[in-house]
Amino acid sequence: MRNMGSKYVTAVWSALLTVLLVGALSVEVVEAASHDVQSLDHEVWRLDTSAGDIKSDTGSSLKKDSARSEAAEKEEKDSPRSEQEKKDSTPDNKLAIIIDDFGNGQKGTDEILSLPIKITVAVMPFLPTSKSDAERAYKLGHDVIIHMPMEAKQGRAKWLGPGAITSKMTDEEIRKQMEEAIDHLPFAVGMNNHMGSKITGDERIMSIVLDVCKERGLFFIDSKTNYHSVTSKLATEKGMPNIGNEIFLDDVHTVKHVTKQLKSAAEQAVQNKSCITIGHVGVFGERTAAALKGSIPELQRQVQFVGIQELVQDKSSWKPNPLPSY
Repeated sequence: MRNMGSKYVTAVWSALLTVLLVGALSVEVVEAASHDVQSLDHEVWRLDTSAGDIKSDTGSSLKKDSARSEAAEKEEKDSPRSEQEKKDSTPDNKLAIIIDDFGNGQKGTDEILSLPIKITVAVMPFLPTSKSDAERAYKLGHDVIIHMPMEAKQGRAKWLGPGAITSKMTDEEIRKQMEEAIDHLPFAVGMNNHMGSKITGDERIMSIVLDVCKERGLFFIDSKTNYHSVTSKLATEKGMPNIGNEIFLDDVHTVKHVTKQLKSAAEQAVQNKSCITIGHVGVFGERTAAALKGSIPELQRQVQFVGIQELVQDKSSWKPNPLPSY
């Protein structure tokens, strides 16, 4: 009986110890598991945070790459190479258009001055709008020359306008008239003749005219109203540019004819690399302006429109001394 009780007590204690041991192990396992879960949760949080940083960095990087791409594109558009390509696409052939008879508020004045190309404005001296036309043309980027009245073989004297040079003048009177005309008109880089078929054939008078031009730093363009002009010969002898009109635009006063003449001038510029042509403001000035405006897009595929000064410098070694300063 006593042995059975001892065995029973031993079994109870053994069971109790087992329960205690299992309980301790369970607590340890639960704590370990809890620790592992916390660690895992922490790692997951770290991963989320890291992923957020990665996303943020990726977005920033994409923005930077996009900005760089836009900057590179802009730089390519604005690069000197692109400008050079544009320059290379511009025709080398040069067309200088001189428009005569400014200075008296003639028809076509506003239309001609507002053309989107460079032209040469030939202004008659001593007229009501002479100075204002010259100043306006200069500010708009056009070349200005003096359209000097000179006696013709035929035609009415009143067509000459004030300050004309005539064959009856003395050398001193011619020089004085030239000086006054140059002083009257600002911004002039050169001179051509208004009418003048008689004077441009007179060696005495034209020698004085060219001498004064040279002394004042101006070149002279022969309008070619006289087939027997001595201007070319004298200009060469005096070391001045030998240049003159090659085509009259509006010798017939219709838009159709002026358009045809402009095409001929452009063809000549293509053949010879340059051409000088003359038109007019006046009674039919609006027709000349309309023909010019309508022809520009087509002509720009063949020629570049330049002022007469650029063409003079291209065609000669002319370096005016003194340089005109305004």
